[in-house]
Amino acid sequence: MNPASTCKFVAEVSSNHHQDLDRCLTFVRTARQIGCHAVKFQLFKIDELFAPEILAASETHRARKAWELPLEYLPHIAKCCREQDIQFGCTPFYLEAVKQLAPHVDFFKIASYELLWNDLLLACARTGKPLVLSTGMANAGEIRAAVNLLNAAGCQPTLLHTISAYPTPPEECNLSSIEALRKLTHCPAGWSDHSRNPDIIRRAVLYWRSTMVEFHLDIDGTGEEFSGGHCWTPNQIEPLIREFNIGALLDGDQAIRIAPSEWPDREWRADPSDGLRPLKALRKGFKP
Repeated sequence: MNPASTCKFVAEVSSNHHQDLDRCLTFVRTARQIGCHAVKFQLFKIDELFAPEILAASETHRARKAWELPLEYLPHIAKCCREQDIQFGCTPFYLEAVKQLAPHVDFFKIASYELLWNDLLLACARTGKPLVLSTGMANAGEIRAAVNLLNAAGCQPTLLHTISAYPTPPEECNLSSIEALRKLTHCPAGWSDHSRNPDIIRRAVLYWRSTMVEFHLDIDGTGEEFSGGHCWTPNQIEPLIREFNIGALLDGDQAIRIAPSEWPDREWRADPSDGLRPLKALRKGFKP
């Protein structure tokens, strides 16, 4: 089977929403329009994301208060996702966020920076919802420990190989780690992209058989994170997603069947008795 037919694309909104509900909903509709299977947001509170001494010393970190997703947006985003027939995922960055998200999301995503936080992993696993885990910056032992913890809680996560550098240098992508993750953990594995490079995504899907590709999306180049160089715009990523989605449509489902367009010609096959067309049953009384 073509690996493209089993790969799901997830549009990561990150902090590009400007705390604007209409913009959030536009992200949902845009992700659906360009062929994504899911759209993902982040739920954090600066006071529960960074240590007090960091916030006291850094105006840059304090300013990220403006990047927080308002809690009251969650039911509206979830409703829009249902209407658009696209999955709603979100990354919780504090423990209470898991409870706040659970009634609304289709899946949870754990960011690379939180991979070591067992309490957060278990809180997500105990909801019974699917879980995606990014593995950036982690070594094999840390990844194995996280997966073992989740497995013991009845959860098999999807692992996303990623490089936590924004943007990611192509020579550091090490895409073969996608297969290494599968062998290490027996979990589905894919790629979380920070490269904004279509060739890297093609390689991750077609050669390394990623079951999921997450990428950062900005709808118009004005998002808070767009200047970092790792966010795609719709016109950049849509042709690539369409390429894979069309390929999946062309590949079909491996069932051997007669195509609807073939039925009219079946009786015009050579009759096995004399090798002449059409079948003898059609020759009797034939009128052109």
